[in-house]
Amino acid sequence: MENQKQYPMTQEGYEKLEKELEELKTVKRPEVVEKIKVARSFGDLSENSEYDAAKDEQGFIEQDIQRIETMLRHALIIEDTGDNHVVQIGKTVTFVELPGNDEESYQIVGSAESDAFNGKISNESPMAQALIGKQLDDEVRVPLPNGGEMNVKIVDIQ
Repeated sequence: MENQKQYPMTQEGYEKLEKELEELKTVKRPEVVEKIKVARSFGDLSENSEYDAAKDEQGFIEQDIQRIETMLRHALIIEDTGDNHVVQIGKTVTFVELPGNDEESYQIVGSAESDAFNGKISNESPMAQALIGKQLDDEVRVPLPNGGEMNVKIVDIQ
């Protein structure tokens, strides 16, 4: 048996993916089947842009369903250990950029549920990689996309 990639995620992230999968299967999939049926009724499929668009949409939906099913099947639910002294997946870490006092907070989550706009960064991101395993009051060098570094001090772990 080949080693299948595991997808670390919080229980919240797992439940969100379950809801997304349910939506795809019970709403989106039937909608696109109906679109295909309507487009077929227009006749000649060789020059039927509605049919082509609906078939493309169906392909994307089926890909999403397969992707989410794989992630759920190989999910590794990260339990909260209650240890707020060490940065780990599932924890929200607050740090200040040095020098200075600009405070930022991010929850470190699995790549399946990362959403930087809502303060959730992937455990695979350079920032999370630099922070994981560190402790309260540690100073950490975080690599930046431009090749530089940012120095931060961890001020809170929740």
